[in-house]
Amino acid sequence: MNKADLIEELGKKENLKGKDSGAIINLIFDGFTDALKKGGRIEIRGFGSFCVRAYGAYTGSNPKTGKKVDVKPKRLPFFKVGKELKQRVNVAEE
Repeated sequence: MNKADLIEELGKKENLKGKDSGAIINLIFDGFTDALKKGGRIEIRGFGSFCVRAYGAYTGSNPKTGKKVDVKPKRLPFFKVGKELKQRVNVAEE
Protein backbone atom coordinates (compact mmCIF):
# COMPACT_ATOMS: atom_id res chain seq x y z
CA MET A 1 0.00 0.00 0.00
CA ASN A 2 1.34 3.42 -0.88
CA LYS A 3 0.22 6.94 0.04
CA ALA A 4 -2.24 7.20 -2.87
CA ASP A 5 -3.83 3.88 -1.87
CA LEU A 6 -4.16 5.10 1.71
CA ILE A 7 -5.83 8.33 0.57
CA GLU A 8 -8.24 6.38 -1.63
CA GLU A 9 -9.09 3.92 1.16
CA LEU A 10 -9.78 6.74 3.64
CA GLY A 11 -11.99 8.43 1.06
CA LYS A 12 -14.02 5.25 0.54
CA LYS A 13 -14.44 4.43 4.23
CA GLU A 14 -15.34 7.94 5.36
CA ASN A 15 -17.12 9.06 2.16
CA LEU A 16 -14.65 11.91 1.54
CA LYS A 17 -13.46 13.53 -1.65
CA GLY A 18 -9.90 12.70 -2.71
CA LYS A 19 -8.81 16.24 -1.95
CA ASP A 20 -10.15 16.06 1.63
CA SER A 21 -8.76 12.62 2.42
CA GLY A 22 -5.41 13.69 0.91
CA ALA A 23 -5.34 16.75 3.18
CA ILE A 24 -5.99 14.54 6.24
CA ILE A 25 -3.23 12.07 5.35
CA ASN A 26 -0.80 14.93 4.63
CA LEU A 27 -1.67 16.55 7.97
CA ILE A 28 -0.88 13.31 9.80
CA PHE A 29 2.39 12.73 7.92
CA ASP A 30 3.47 16.36 8.41
CA GLY A 31 2.78 16.04 12.13
CA PHE A 32 4.88 12.87 12.31
CA THR A 33 7.71 14.55 10.40
CA ASP A 34 7.67 17.66 12.60
CA ALA A 35 7.71 15.58 15.78
CA LEU A 36 10.68 13.52 14.57
CA LYS A 37 12.58 16.64 13.41
CA LYS A 38 12.27 18.02 16.95
CA GLY A 39 13.72 14.80 18.37
CA GLY A 40 10.37 13.52 19.58
CA ARG A 41 8.99 10.02 19.56
CA ILE A 42 5.75 8.79 17.99
CA GLU A 43 3.98 5.84 19.56
CA ILE A 44 0.87 4.26 18.08
CA ARG A 45 -0.37 1.63 20.52
CA GLY A 46 -0.77 -1.78 18.92
CA PHE A 47 1.13 -0.70 15.79
CA GLY A 48 4.61 0.49 16.74
CA SER A 49 6.79 3.49 17.45
CA PHE A 50 9.01 5.84 15.50
CA CYS A 51 12.09 7.63 16.80
CA VAL A 52 15.25 9.20 15.40
CA ARG A 53 18.61 7.49 15.78
CA ALA A 54 21.91 9.32 15.39
CA TYR A 55 24.75 7.65 13.51
CA GLY A 56 28.35 8.85 13.67
CA ALA A 57 30.68 9.52 10.78
CA TYR A 58 32.49 6.59 9.21
CA THR A 59 34.54 5.61 6.19
CA GLY A 60 32.61 3.54 3.70
CA SER A 61 33.26 2.44 0.17
CA ASN A 62 31.53 3.16 -3.11
CA PRO A 63 30.16 -0.23 -4.27
CA LYS A 64 30.55 0.70 -7.93
CA THR A 65 34.16 1.95 -7.86
CA GLY A 66 35.45 0.51 -4.59
CA LYS A 67 36.87 3.92 -3.58
CA LYS A 68 36.87 4.94 0.09
CA VAL A 69 34.24 7.55 0.92
CA ASP A 70 33.82 9.62 4.09
CA VAL A 71 30.20 9.41 5.28
CA LYS A 72 29.03 12.33 7.42
CA PRO A 73 27.14 11.85 10.70
CA LYS A 74 23.39 11.59 10.19
CA ARG A 75 20.07 11.14 11.91
CA LEU A 76 17.62 8.62 10.50
CA PRO A 77 14.06 7.64 11.43
CA PHE A 78 13.71 4.20 12.99
CA PHE A 79 10.53 2.11 13.34
CA LYS A 80 10.02 -0.51 16.02
CA VAL A 81 7.06 -2.79 15.40
CA GLY A 82 4.53 -3.21 18.22
CA LYS A 83 3.74 -6.53 19.89
CA GLU A 84 0.11 -6.52 18.69
CA LEU A 85 1.07 -5.92 15.04
CA LYS A 86 3.64 -8.74 15.21
CA GLN A 87 0.96 -11.10 16.46
CA ARG A 88 -1.54 -10.05 13.78
CA VAL A 89 0.99 -10.57 10.98
CA ASN A 90 2.00 -13.98 12.34
CA VAL A 91 -1.64 -15.11 12.61
CA ALA A 92 -2.13 -14.15 8.95
CA GLU A 93 0.60 -16.63 7.93
CA GLU A 94 -0.99 -19.60 9.69
